[in-house]
Amino acid sequence: MNLTDSITVLKGVGPKKAAVLENAGIRDVHDLVYYFPRKYEDRRLETQIRDAEPETDCLVVGIVRSRRYHGSRFSRKAPLSILVEDSTGTMEMLFFNGRYLENLFQPGAGYSFYGRVTRNRDRLQMIHPEFHRQGDPGDIRGILPVYSLTAGLSQKEIRKLTRQALDALEDVPEWLPAPLRQRYHLADARFALMNMHFPENTKYLQMARYRVVFDELFTLETGMHYLRDGVLPRENGIVIDPAPGAEFIRGLSFRLTEGQREAWQAIGEDLSLDRPMNRLIQGDVGSGKTVVAETAMFAAVKAGYQAVMMAPTEILARQHADSVGEDFARYGIRVGLLTGSLKAGQKAAVLDKLASGEIDVLIGTHAVLEPGVRFRDLGLVVTDEQHRFGVSQRQLLSEKGKHPNVMIMTATPIPRTLAVILFGNLDVSSIRTMPEGRKKIDTYVIRSEGKRQKMYDFVGERLAEGRQAYVVAPLIEESDTVEAKSAEELYQELSGRFPDFRVGLLHGAMKPEEKSSIMEDFAEGRIRLLVSTVVIEVGINVRNATVMVLENCERFGLAQMHQLRGRVGRGSLKSYCFLVLRGESEIALERAKIMKESSDGFRIAEEDLRLRGPGELFGTRQHGLPERMISDLVRHRDVLEKAGRAAEEILEEDPSLTLPEHEELRIRVRKMFHGLERLEM
Repeated sequence: MNLTDSITVLKGVGPKKAAVLENAGIRDVHDLVYYFPRKYEDRRLETQIRDAEPETDCLVVGIVRSRRYHGSRFSRKAPLSILVEDSTGTMEMLFFNGRYLENLFQPGAGYSFYGRVTRNRDRLQMIHPEFHRQGDPGDIRGILPVYSLTAGLSQKEIRKLTRQALDALEDVPEWLPAPLRQRYHLADARFALMNMHFPENTKYLQMARYRVVFDELFTLETGMHYLRDGVLPRENGIVIDPAPGAEFIRGLSFRLTEGQREAWQAIGEDLSLDRPMNRLIQGDVGSGKTVVAETAMFAAVKAGYQAVMMAPTEILARQHADSVGEDFARYGIRVGLLTGSLKAGQKAAVLDKLASGEIDVLIGTHAVLEPGVRFRDLGLVVTDEQHRFGVSQRQLLSEKGKHPNVMIMTATPIPRTLAVILFGNLDVSSIRTMPEGRKKIDTYVIRSEGKRQKMYDFVGERLAEGRQAYVVAPLIEESDTVEAKSAEELYQELSGRFPDFRVGLLHGAMKPEEKSSIMEDFAEGRIRLLVSTVVIEVGINVRNATVMVLENCERFGLAQMHQLRGRVGRGSLKSYCFLVLRGESEIALERAKIMKESSDGFRIAEEDLRLRGPGELFGTRQHGLPERMISDLVRHRDVLEKAGRAAEEILEEDPSLTLPEHEELRIRVRKMFHGLERLEM
């Protein structure tokens, strides 16, 4: 049997069972043996019946003393009761609809049982335990795998099929070179596969898991190198003199923070080299990344090139266009805006000016990616909130120039651990210092309706003082399936509660011009209380807004809550954030506690990565991160570093992975990154 064989080569797998397995993503033998357990049950230690605790799982070994039915023996639904005895006591094993099992239990014979212990009056019971007759082939003792299941598939079936496949496999390709395995103390591939599913002991399981974790991260690192090199080429680039940036900085009405100065210095060094800049600027909400980007765009324009900034939402694009246009106006730098909502005539005018060089800086949404968007001479590409854009989208933007310099900004600080994975050796600058005058945002967790009402009394007091507030809901409208306040419900509730103040409603289903009008009214102070969905998460800047309420905060991720909290506290006014928590979810409570205790976006990003995983946090489909991984990017960061070094060693020797000994690695990389159009190998 080979890894490439169809799953139907296994005994017991016909068309129906094959369809069930396919629902779990298992189509061939390779899929099956790499479908690793989600956890293990340690059944090596027997529990004597007198020591069995209710509501615990345990292994009991004893002799069957009797078998009988509760109720009429002739009733088809009568439960089968098996009384088991060891030297310390008795326990009842109960099987509903168990008539077909009756002859499997012979009084006087020894059996092992594994299951959850319950108490029924004075008797200990197990209901539908796993069992094995002593002396028969196989066993239920040892360290047993527990798999994620799909409808129609049992633990017993998948264990049996996996054992059958592993025993019949003629060859498990050893795709890592021997020197590399020796250097990083890795077990061989067959050993790792066997002991990931059926470990002989905990030491062997640890060895197997280390090999599998290394394999995953090594494959991931190798693929990311390809992705980086394909998306952000390192050919000869556009040299830009950074010196004019100092002129722009001198003209600002404030001093740059230490973090901003360090980021600009790194960018300036990149721009002066004859290879394209490829730098990620990450900083907490309100740390001043946009000013750093403006400085780079200023230098690019002064060097005779154009610059483009792509934002993820029209609201943010318009906000950038207004602020950048205002900052650049006195220098004669012409700023244009391109969004999907522009009328045909307006759009045509922008495109003509862009192609002729009459627009120096273009700011827009995804509309800047369209084929008709042509630059006279593009020298700098800036993408804001980059994890909202797919890899291929960022590449399309870069292709609108001859290897332009690339700068990526994110206000969701990416832990160094994950930055290495997502961007390979992309240069990373972190702005950790905040502008002077920023005050800490007081954060409170609200867990009762009484306190919620007092919270809205507080909101009313702030509105009466002339301040503004946000209330964010996880849903646009009421849902039958999700218990959460919707934006529309809250809008009705709060409009009635605050009749003296104008309340606005904003959500993603609105037309762009509606959203822009509402945000303009809020920015100008005409709307005092804005009820919104997470459409306001990114970049909105209203200095008079001092209160953020997150309703049903259990439905938001940590990093998302931190982003939303960052919409207030933009000026020198004291600001507040309220987390309205419903339900008793442990993870939701932990998130709320972290938010209350910390305002450090870098720490919050690390915690969010730990709680949610990289795929959910940054978008599995956009980055190619597998949905089901054994490795954990936080816990296994030491292995990640080793895997990164190993990937560099292999690619230095064989950049295209064309050597025969690297064929399996090539296949694995393609399989892992199958969802990415631009991975060309």
